[in-house]
Amino acid sequence: MCGIVGYIGFREAYPIIIKGLKRLEYRGYDSAGLILFDGSDLKLSKTKGKVSDLEDISKEITLNGNIGMGHTRWATHGVPNDVNSHPHLSNSGNLAIIHNGIIENYAPLKKELIKRGYIFHSDTDTEVLVNLIEEVQKKDNLKLGKAVQVALNQVVGAYAICVFDKKNPDEIIVARLGSPLAIGVGENEFFIASDASPFIEYTSNAIYLEDEEMAVVGLNKPLKIRKIKDDSLVDPYVQELKMNLEQIEKGGYDHFMLKEIFEQPSVIKDTYRGRLHANLGLIQMAGVEDNLEKFLNAERIVIVACGTSWHAGLVAEYIIEEFARISVEVEYASEFRYRNPIINKNDVVIAISQSGETADTLAAIKLAKEKGAFVFGVCNVVGSSISRETHAGAYTHAGPEIGVASTKAFTTQITVLAMIALRLAKAKGTLTNSDFHRYLQELELIPDKVAEALGTNDKAKEIATIFKDAPNCLYLGRGYNFPVALEGALKLKEISYIHAEGYPAAEMKHGPIALIDEHMPVVVIAPKQGHYDKVVSNIQEIKSRSGKIIAVVTKGDTQVRELADYVIEIPDTSDALSPLLTTIPLQLLSYHIAVMRGCNVDQPRNLAKSVTVE
Repeated sequence: MCGIVGYIGFREAYPIIIKGLKRLEYRGYDSAGLILFDGSDLKLSKTKGKVSDLEDISKEITLNGNIGMGHTRWATHGVPNDVNSHPHLSNSGNLAIIHNGIIENYAPLKKELIKRGYIFHSDTDTEVLVNLIEEVQKKDNLKLGKAVQVALNQVVGAYAICVFDKKNPDEIIVARLGSPLAIGVGENEFFIASDASPFIEYTSNAIYLEDEEMAVVGLNKPLKIRKIKDDSLVDPYVQELKMNLEQIEKGGYDHFMLKEIFEQPSVIKDTYRGRLHANLGLIQMAGVEDNLEKFLNAERIVIVACGTSWHAGLVAEYIIEEFARISVEVEYASEFRYRNPIINKNDVVIAISQSGETADTLAAIKLAKEKGAFVFGVCNVVGSSISRETHAGAYTHAGPEIGVASTKAFTTQITVLAMIALRLAKAKGTLTNSDFHRYLQELELIPDKVAEALGTNDKAKEIATIFKDAPNCLYLGRGYNFPVALEGALKLKEISYIHAEGYPAAEMKHGPIALIDEHMPVVVIAPKQGHYDKVVSNIQEIKSRSGKIIAVVTKGDTQVRELADYVIEIPDTSDALSPLLTTIPLQLLSYHIAVMRGCNVDQPRNLAKSVTVE
């Protein structure tokens, strides 16, 4: 979950690394550091805190050079402090390393290295790795690349690493297993990063290393990629990046999260562009069309995901079962492989991840493939690990999502999954032609309706001023909007640090109702489609216990308005597509509460965007 940046070429490395770290700070912001080679020696600067803190202390040091590496950390081994910050040096001071991941067998390795005279200054697993590489290099008199390869074959865990040797200062060795690593290819220069955002303005050509691959990235020499296990050469595959610089800037918004909330009308349209043809009564998705028989012959569909993507999977369960009449199970990817799940060859596994790098979801994919299931990926990042590990898939085309709390990923994932459900229903004949066409037309209208729902921003801000200091909050929904209740509660927890819980509205009577009093805000999702009358009954139960009701209702609603203390109106749509609208005011409410509480909206404490460790 850490972010790593490296540069080797003809430019000054420092500004490239600092700018790159700022773009990768969503991956971790416990500490930051960088190291440069100035032609004769290594210059190291690192600190607890954010990249801006690193920038401040770096002003006191002369940091020149055309080769360097930088790191922004999400702490795993060792508390966030200056000493545990990356980069780490070997005992000799010759080798420097930055690392994203976890070395699981670091303790026995460390014990053995201590016996051999090595001294450790930090609590990190990374310092163990750099000294292991040095020991291998010294013991067998190996070049750095070979020493890295030998050392990594002794390591258990996950990693993306960059290693530099000041005695051989014309190359950086990079390697990956489980954690992402991209190499930007320019003219007589190379960029290294956890994703392409740090080098997008310098080159549109990138190589994404696969698991168990390493590369020697050097000046005046061809880029060579090898397999770590057997040293075999791999032909580099250079991809053209589709990202642009505008997408990773705030564009005048105060926070990336707010920008991404307001991008949803356009990105939902981008998601179905070229796939949804309402006027022709067609849905065309290559990943589905090419594997349609596998979907149609599936005994069940198993959805694996984490966090917000898991909530999107829950919505998909409702949609796929209703439209296509295929049994669906939704699993936490983090639990899936540890409970010896029953997976059959006729199962279809759908893996959902915004980043396409979620470690638990990747592990679930590998297990499902071992069991013979067909695995379909839904992710946002082109060239990500999940897009390469799955048999087929569909991109959401949401564009870069930099705010740690996911927003547009949720709605674009639901859009993709709804199109899959509709395509399967059409093929199976489980929806009438008139209903199929009606849903296509309704989905095509969703971007305009989301834009209208964004008009509730001022109302959400007004309600936020009233409840910003509430210690707890309850979110209730039924049917398609139960997952939205979970997602709304998650957003509030993530960015405002207010304890919140999402429940099916009918489950309130089975425990949570004990919490309701005049101080408890209860957000009820109550569109007129679906189980409206039942939700109204639940609202009455809350009202009779003096709970403060914030209701999300269909425009023109009168019945709930009479009962609720505060009402947010959204446009009307079908029950199945309503999560695409009901989630909007909940995102806005969480955002404004977090801002008013002085929280760091884009970088909430203890969280990172791409969870690449278990």
